Amino acid sequence: AFLLTAALIPRTAHLFLRANLFGRDINKKGTPRGEDKVPEALGLIPATIYLVVLCLRHVQTPRVEDGVPLQREALYSAALASVTFMILLGFADDVLDLKWRYKMVLPLFASLPLLVNYAGSTSILVPRQVQEVLGLSSMLVDLGVLYKVYMALLSIFATNAINILAGINGLEAGQSLVIACFIVAYNAMRLVPYWEVENLTVVRENNLFSVDLMLPFIGVALGLLHFNWYPSSVFVGDTFCYFAGMTFAMAAILGNYSKTMLLFFIPQLINFVYSIPQLIGIVPCPRHRLPRYNVETQKLEGIKTNLNLVNLTLLITGPLTERALCILLLAFQVICCLAGMAIEFALVAYIL
Repeated sequence: AFLLTAALIPRTAHLFLRANLFGRDINKKGTPRGEDKVPEALGLIPATIYLVVLCLRHVQTPRVEDGVPLQREALYSAALASVTFMILLGFADDVLDLKWRYKMVLPLFASLPLLVNYAGSTSILVPRQVQEVLGLSSMLVDLGVLYKVYMALLSIFATNAINILAGINGLEAGQSLVIACFIVAYNAMRLVPYWEVENLTVVRENNLFSVDLMLPFIGVALGLLHFNWYPSSVFVGDTFCYFAGMTFAMAAILGNYSKTMLLFFIPQLINFVYSIPQLIGIVPCPRHRLPRYNVETQKLEGIKTNLNLVNLTLLITGPLTERALCILLLAFQVICCLAGMAIEFALVAYIL
């Protein structure tokens, strides 16, 4: 996946320029590089490679057993359909430049194939203390259709969360790569749990299935980051953001750790909450909520009226170069993911 992405992006970038799919780097405005046409929506290339690799990976996988279709493979096909649907809608957004109110709804439609076919657990684990207070007879509480509503909301959040924490070279691909690596690490740790687990075989199958979805994603994200890192020669576009978010959502749902997934999205949650006044129209929302580039210092400066984590970081730290800002935000992502894993295992010990 990595090698194909690294080979195809430079060979196809000119096609996007020919189709007028390009942008200019606003964070370099006032410099010669700021006037260059940068191919946009190149997230389509790694997304396509990801689908091809997964299809080849499962081409020999049995679909039936004793004449009965395997539920696992049906869910895999549904997840693949959801990711494909989201890639298509993301590319449509790059071409049509849809408004935010439409972007918020698109992931719901893309998640429908999985929601319709999902027949797994809809129960959540309740701490012993809460169980005693509520007088519940079991630690498992079945949410029924409400769990599917939560799954749909997770799909919407994950796709848009990557999309709104963006705007500087390497940030979208970088944060996605960090999250994907921690997802693999988390699933690997669950393969040999230090606590007692019922149906360990099933749990391991879920974890391995999630890893199966994540490994080729890490490959394509790394290949894309090579070209999207500062100074970026390509832009990832909404296509990659939607593709990454939906892939994370599908892996979490099929791996049965959709609640834990949110702990890997702490920076995105902070960014989302901080952005709410602009996202819902209380505060005027410009098209690009980017920091200001100072030509003299060659650093980015935070803008108080642009409510996102990128500007908030600059307001706290002071002006930074774009490269330093991206490294700082990715380091924050790593720290938050580590904290998320610690919180998860602490909660497991507390609940059990």
